[in-house]
Order: sequence, then structure tokens, then C-alpha cells
Amino acid sequence: MGDLLLVVYDRGITYCNMRTCNNSERTGLHQYLRSIQYDNGTEKILYFDERGELNTKFLIYNWMKVSNNNRWDPVGTFIPWALPDNNLLINSSWITWKTDTKEVPRSQCSENCPPGSRKIKNNMKPICCYDCVLCSKGEISNLSDSEKCIKCPDIEWPNDKKDQCIPKSEEFLDYSDALAIVLSSVSILFWIISLLILGIFVLYQDTPIVKANNKNLSFILLVSISMCFLCSFLFIGCPTDRTCMFRQIVFGIIFSIAVSSVLAKTIMVCIVFKASRPGSPWQKLIEYKLSNYIVLMASSVEIIISIIWLSVSPPFVELDTHSYQGKIVIQCNEGSTLGFYAVLFYLGFLVVISFTVAYLGRTLPDRFNEGKFITFSMLVFCSVWITMIPAYLSTKGKNMVAVEIFSIVTSGAGLLGCIFFPKCYIILLKPEMNRKLPICHYLKK
Repeated sequence: MGDLLLVVYDRGITYCNMRTCNNSERTGLHQYLRSIQYDNGTEKILYFDERGELNTKFLIYNWMKVSNNNRWDPVGTFIPWALPDNNLLINSSWITWKTDTKEVPRSQCSENCPPGSRKIKNNMKPICCYDCVLCSKGEISNLSDSEKCIKCPDIEWPNDKKDQCIPKSEEFLDYSDALAIVLSSVSILFWIISLLILGIFVLYQDTPIVKANNKNLSFILLVSISMCFLCSFLFIGCPTDRTCMFRQIVFGIIFSIAVSSVLAKTIMVCIVFKASRPGSPWQKLIEYKLSNYIVLMASSVEIIISIIWLSVSPPFVELDTHSYQGKIVIQCNEGSTLGFYAVLFYLGFLVVISFTVAYLGRTLPDRFNEGKFITFSMLVFCSVWITMIPAYLSTKGKNMVAVEIFSIVTSGAGLLGCIFFPKCYIILLKPEMNRKLPICHYLKK
């Protein structure tokens, strides 16, 4: 039937279309249609049911104009009373398309969006048209013409085509990295040098220059410095909860022993010179082995800070999935930031005291005096760690670990070079200077 309806009912005849007909007019029209029956001449008597539909199946034809003739080919059927999935049956192989290539014509004005992209509306084109845009960072689409993209899990990342989530690569300072190889080689080199210097001091422990600089403190300082170089290996490799806990604690305690030994050496240089005068009350402090108490007390404070840190909020392993695209940074979370900075602050406090005492005692006689060398070593130590803190906070991942290892190795090498290299030079190359002078020689100065 066309769009124009002729409605006949008891009040007369009216014309309307499906949009303008009211309910009563439609009811009146259907009332007459229900009683209509006719024979189509081929199948059976047809009539309209209570819904206004014919009780027959419909044939679907493919119409083609061939040589000025119309050609009708059946290609399917429509059965109104069948199930929704089976009421429309079309055999696409029977359809003939009027195209040069005999291909099915496209019924869309836009190309299909490939996987890895999604459809967006284009307001400058008809409503059936759309544009394709790539999925956003961290998202994929694995189907054509996707309406939206899917976000990958935190531990995965899209591949290059953005049609599949793949596991992120893990990043940490591995032993196979070039940076780790360089730092490890330098650490081993200085560890060997510290052992060689320790061997020289043991071999020449009875000479005046070793005795004058408190050989026991020198041994403690050399052992602690050599262990500082070795503790850098705790920072290399895949972190675990155990290595995260031990790396900072071991570093803090060993360095506190080293700096405490430097402080004790500095104080003892001043005391020994003052005690060398006849009748000086400073001689009692030497007899009480004050240097051992200084090292014990100063390092004990660092141990207590470390124990409190481990008890309250110890370091642990964490996975950083947001700092880098496509990477999972396996790193150590310091737990309590206050505990971490308390360890560094106390080391800095010991360094400042050592620097101050060494600077005040720098004018003592040369043969007994380590003040100048200790002062310079503390300057190197402070410079390294003051520079390290902003560099440490501004880096991430394995570079952050490399900065800390570099600071440990550099500060340990500074102590080793400034304090012990001059003495080894005298022991090995200037043995004539390694002799004890009369006490009057110093008193005249």
C-alpha cells in the first residue's frame, strides 16, 4: 500500500497517511481489512490477520534489466510467523550485481577501521560515515570497526599494531648491563687496591708512620672501606625484599664505621700531639683507648637508627608500571622515607664533625698530622653525597641505583686516596722519611 490511506468508516471517507492518521482512523481501516479475503491464483486464499499482516510467505526477487528486458530471479523468502533467526532467508550466491567486477557493492561511505583503531563520528559527513583513529596510549582493539578501545592491564602493553596486549619488559640494573659492568669493575678494582694497602700497612705496621697514625684505626678503616666497595654489589641484580632491606642497612652501618674511624683518627691526632708534652693530662685519654670507644659509640647510633627503620617500615620490592611506557621497573621502595634520610643525615653529621676537627688540627706538625688529608677527604665525601641527593631524586629505575652505587664507590675511593695514598707513597718510595724524629723537633714547632 502507498503512503496515502483511504480510510472508510461509518462517519464517512477521509484521506490521511500513516503519520497523520489517528488511532480511531487506523482502527476503522483495520476493521475493514480484517474481513478482506482474496485468491492470489497460485497458492491459497489470502487474508489479513488480527495484526494486519498477510498469512503468507513473501518471495524476494533479484531484479535485473538485461537487453531492455526485465529479469526477475528469486533469491530468498520472508516468513512472518517463523522464528526471528529463521524468518529471513537469502541465498547471496543467487544474487547478480550490476557492476563491472561482479563484486558486491559497498553500502558504506567509510573504509573499515582496522584492528588497533576505533571509529569516531565525523560531523562534516553524513551520519553513516565515520573516521578511524588509533587507540590511545596503553589501549588496543582486536576487532575491525571497534567502537572503543580496551585498556591493557598494568603489567602488559600494546604491541606495535595495537591489536594485542603483550607483557611489559622488566627493567632493573642487571649484571649484563654495560653500566653495571663498568660499576662492578671499578668496585672490584678499588676493593683490590684497598686490600693491597691493607697488606702494606700490615707488612710495615712497626714503622713510625703507621704507628703514628694509629695502626688499629687504620686497619678498621681499610677493612670498612673495602667492604663499602663490596656492598655496591647488593644494588646490582633483580631486587628482592631481602636485598632491599640489606642494601641500605649494610651501606649505612659500614660507612658509619668508616667515618667513625676517620673521626677517631682525627681526634687522636690532636690528643697525641697535646699528650706529647711532659706532664700533659691528655696522656690518660690515650691509655683509656679513647679511639675504640669513639668508633663503637658513633657506629652504634647508626645501628640503632637502622633497627628502628627496619622495625617501623622496612624497605620492600615494588613494581613501577607507570614511569616508562612498555616497561615494569623493579625497584626497592625505601619504606620509611624518614628512616632512609635519617641514615644519610647521621652520616653527614659524622662527616661534618670529622671535617671540623680535622680543619682545626691542620696546623699540627707534619709528621704526626693527618688533618690536611682528612679535611680534603671529608670535602670529597661531602661533595659526592650533596651532589648525589638531587641526582638520586631526579632519576628513576636502574639509573637511580647506578647513581647510588657511583656515590658509594666515589666516596670510598676519596677516603682511600686522600688518607692512605700519601702514606703508601712514603712507605714505598720515600723510606728515608719513614723514621721517628725526636720529640723536641715537634716541640720547637
